[in-house]
Amino acid sequence: MRYEVFDWNHRLIQLTMVIKLQQMQRNGLPNAIYDYLEEYLKEDLWTDKVPVSLHEAVNDIMSIDVKDIVVFLSRKAVVDGSRLHLEDFADIIGRKES
Repeated sequence: MRYEVFDWNHRLIQLTMVIKLQQMQRNGLPNAIYDYLEEYLKEDLWTDKVPVSLHEAVNDIMSIDVKDIVVFLSRKAVVDGSRLHLEDFADIIGRKES
């Protein structure tokens, strides 16, 4: 059995991601950007099981729910924030840097 090689730059994968992104923007995530979707796929959905065929990748992308992206981004924000120092939040908490 011959499998297609998974290619992030495949125009049909990118087209599917753009279509899904537009759908998510209409259905509850108006500020979603392409990078969020790409990060979710690479860092969460396809970390353990990369699709072996184009149709499997397209099906995975079109099956993503808005809440999946929101949960992923929330978790990522907590992890990324835990790596920062208090000084990195000075502009948010109103403390002036000297």
